[in-house]
Amino acid sequence: MKRKLSILAGIVGLLLMTACTQETQNSLSRSLQNWTGTNGVLDIYAGDKLVHRFIKIDKLSTAYGSNDGKIRPYRYGYGIDDENFNYKKDPGEKKVYFEFSDYSTSYVFYERNTQ
Repeated sequence: MKRKLSILAGIVGLLLMTACTQETQNSLSRSLQNWTGTNGVLDIYAGDKLVHRFIKIDKLSTAYGSNDGKIRPYRYGYGIDDENFNYKKDPGEKKVYFEFSDYSTSYVFYERNTQ
Protein backbone atom coordinates (compact mmCIF):
# COMPACT_ATOMS: atom_id res chain seq x y z
CA MET A 1 0.00 0.00 0.00
CA LYS A 2 2.83 2.44 0.87
CA ARG A 3 4.53 1.63 -2.41
CA LYS A 4 1.36 2.44 -4.36
CA LEU A 5 1.03 5.77 -2.53
CA SER A 6 4.67 6.61 -3.28
CA ILE A 7 4.21 5.84 -6.97
CA LEU A 8 0.99 7.87 -7.07
CA ALA A 9 2.68 10.82 -5.35
CA GLY A 10 5.53 10.66 -7.88
CA ILE A 11 3.12 10.64 -10.82
CA VAL A 12 1.13 13.57 -9.39
CA GLY A 13 4.38 15.50 -8.82
CA LEU A 14 5.51 14.82 -12.38
CA LEU A 15 2.17 15.95 -13.78
CA LEU A 16 2.30 19.13 -11.73
CA MET A 17 5.83 19.90 -12.92
CA THR A 18 4.88 19.50 -16.58
CA ALA A 19 1.85 21.75 -16.06
CA CYS A 20 4.00 24.56 -14.60
CA THR A 21 5.25 27.44 -16.70
CA GLN A 22 8.95 27.53 -17.56
CA GLU A 23 9.50 30.34 -15.03
CA THR A 24 7.87 28.30 -12.26
CA GLN A 25 10.01 25.28 -13.18
CA ASN A 26 13.13 27.47 -13.11
CA SER A 27 12.13 28.84 -9.72
CA LEU A 28 11.60 25.34 -8.34
CA SER A 29 14.94 24.27 -9.79
CA ARG A 30 16.70 27.24 -8.15
CA SER A 31 15.03 26.39 -4.83
CA LEU A 32 16.30 22.83 -5.04
CA GLN A 33 19.76 24.01 -6.12
CA ASN A 34 19.91 26.50 -3.23
CA TRP A 35 18.87 23.79 -0.81
CA THR A 36 21.51 21.37 -2.07
CA GLY A 37 24.12 24.15 -2.22
CA THR A 38 26.33 25.68 -4.86
CA ASN A 39 29.72 27.31 -4.92
CA GLY A 40 29.13 30.34 -7.12
CA VAL A 41 31.77 32.88 -8.09
CA LEU A 42 31.03 36.41 -9.31
CA ASP A 43 33.80 38.21 -11.17
CA ILE A 44 33.34 41.96 -11.78
CA TYR A 45 35.31 43.58 -14.62
CA ALA A 46 36.27 47.13 -15.56
CA GLY A 47 37.00 46.73 -19.24
CA ASP A 48 39.19 43.65 -19.49
CA LYS A 49 40.56 43.92 -15.93
CA LEU A 50 39.19 41.84 -13.04
CA VAL A 51 38.44 44.35 -10.27
CA HIS A 52 36.38 42.37 -7.75
CA ARG A 53 35.54 38.77 -6.92
CA PHE A 54 32.94 37.26 -4.60
CA ILE A 55 33.11 33.53 -3.80
CA LYS A 56 30.88 30.94 -2.09
CA ILE A 57 27.70 32.50 -3.43
CA ASP A 58 24.64 30.28 -3.12
CA LYS A 59 22.50 32.35 -5.50
CA LEU A 60 22.05 35.68 -7.25
CA SER A 61 18.64 37.23 -6.92
CA THR A 62 16.83 39.65 -9.17
CA ALA A 63 15.42 42.67 -7.37
CA TYR A 64 11.67 43.32 -7.47
CA GLY A 65 9.83 46.48 -6.50
CA SER A 66 8.10 46.19 -3.13
CA ASN A 67 5.00 48.12 -4.22
CA ASP A 68 4.64 47.31 -7.91
CA GLY A 69 6.36 43.91 -8.09
CA LYS A 70 8.23 44.91 -11.25
CA ILE A 71 11.73 43.66 -11.96
CA ARG A 72 14.47 46.13 -11.06
CA PRO A 73 17.66 46.47 -13.15
CA TYR A 74 20.01 45.06 -10.55
CA ARG A 75 20.93 41.76 -8.95
CA TYR A 76 22.10 41.01 -5.43
CA GLY A 77 23.43 38.29 -3.19
CA TYR A 78 25.80 37.33 -0.40
CA GLY A 79 29.33 36.03 -0.79
CA ILE A 80 32.86 36.11 0.56
CA ASP A 81 34.78 39.20 -0.58
CA ASP A 82 37.84 37.49 -2.17
CA GLU A 83 40.22 40.44 -1.97
CA ASN A 84 43.28 38.62 -3.37
CA PHE A 85 41.44 36.65 -6.10
CA ASN A 86 42.67 33.23 -4.92
CA TYR A 87 39.24 31.53 -4.67
CA LYS A 88 39.79 30.91 -0.91
CA LYS A 89 38.43 32.54 2.23
CA ASP A 90 41.50 33.99 3.87
CA PRO A 91 41.72 35.60 7.33
CA GLY A 92 40.01 38.98 7.23
CA GLU A 93 37.85 38.18 4.19
CA LYS A 94 34.21 38.30 5.26
CA LYS A 95 30.81 37.40 3.90
CA VAL A 96 29.19 40.55 2.51
CA TYR A 97 26.02 41.68 0.79
CA PHE A 98 26.52 43.01 -2.74
CA GLU A 99 24.48 44.54 -5.57
CA PHE A 100 25.35 45.20 -9.19
CA SER A 101 23.57 46.66 -12.19
CA ASP A 102 22.43 44.42 -15.01
CA TYR A 103 22.88 47.32 -17.42
CA SER A 104 26.30 48.75 -16.68
CA THR A 105 28.28 46.05 -14.89
CA SER A 106 30.47 43.62 -16.79
CA TYR A 107 30.33 40.39 -14.84
CA VAL A 108 30.63 36.63 -15.08
CA PHE A 109 28.84 34.32 -12.63
CA TYR A 110 29.88 30.68 -12.55
CA GLU A 111 30.23 27.66 -10.29
CA ARG A 112 33.67 26.61 -9.16
CA ASN A 113 34.34 23.52 -7.11
CA THR A 114 37.50 24.02 -5.10
CA GLN A 115 38.81 21.62 -2.52
